[in-house]
Amino acid sequence: MNEARKVNQTAMVAEKKRMEPPEESRGISKQKWLEERKKKIGRLLDANGLDMSEAYMLDTQDMAESKYKKWEKEPAPAGWDVFNQRTLYNAYKKRTKNIDVDLEGYNKMKESDPEFYREASSLQYGKELKDKEEKARSFSRRRKYCEEKDIDSINDRNEHFNEKIERAFGKYTLEIKNNLERGTALPN
Repeated sequence: MNEARKVNQTAMVAEKKRMEPPEESRGISKQKWLEERKKKIGRLLDANGLDMSEAYMLDTQDMAESKYKKWEKEPAPAGWDVFNQRTLYNAYKKRTKNIDVDLEGYNKMKESDPEFYREASSLQYGKELKDKEEKARSFSRRRKYCEEKDIDSINDRNEHFNEKIERAFGKYTLEIKNNLERGTALPN
């Protein structure tokens, strides 16, 4: 059994080396490697009497399992599906899966607090909402806008366009801008 395991291990390593693309330092480009691999698969298909539509039959079990796992993933919701009940419920489950349940503490709170079963209009927050609030408070990102900067755009896309124009033609239009600001520009 040990001898068979060793032979199997060496065959597996050799197959993995054949399947992986070589590094660029060896002198073979990835495109050339892909072409060679396509030719090799074509020869294997011919040898086994298969056509290109049956190429999946040459996949190893691991390769097939990885393909099936990719297919099983559900796509992210888009459009109005973001707000349907199933998506909202899945988001709720994702948020609440990290909450640990303390039954003794739950029962004590239920006995001591008369407003334990509160209505939707109650202002008491649950643990999930507190955690969400803490995350939002701790999140900080770099602000895009500088307060001192003059606003010369109507939206983000226009601002990006103006930055590109400024990089390209800024040194040529500097004098005209200064004249316009001072009010000494010559009328046409």
